[in-house]
Amino acid sequence: MAKKFSFSTKVYYEDTDAGGVVYYANYLKFLERARSEAIYSLGFTNSSLLETYGILLIVKSCNIEYKKSAKFEDTIEIISKVKSFTKTSCIMKQTIFRQNEMISDADIHLVAVDRNGKPSKMPEDLKKKLEV
Repeated sequence: MAKKFSFSTKVYYEDTDAGGVVYYANYLKFLERARSEAIYSLGFTNSSLLETYGILLIVKSCNIEYKKSAKFEDTIEIISKVKSFTKTSCIMKQTIFRQNEMISDADIHLVAVDRNGKPSKMPEDLKKKLEV
């Protein structure tokens, strides 16, 4: 079973358009912050993954569905968990909630790459901690 991670943040004015609605591309920033915090909570950093294992985790693709809009001063919660793994990648499900109501749902395909940008094996330590 995959470990579930939770990250909350407030929507700031800079995240919104002139109508006070979150600009669609900013949801990707919220998802990135949630993924980074998930990695940090496991005792890793992007720098330590590069130094220790010689890899970076990059986004290969994302599929995001916007169900409702987040607005200025809303507090949102992003729930993240890995759906599946291959040797070099994983699919992370990330769902954004506002007051327990789902407002966005995304599948993010993450790939481990080496310093030259070539696919590399996902570290077992990281994989195990994401699965527990």
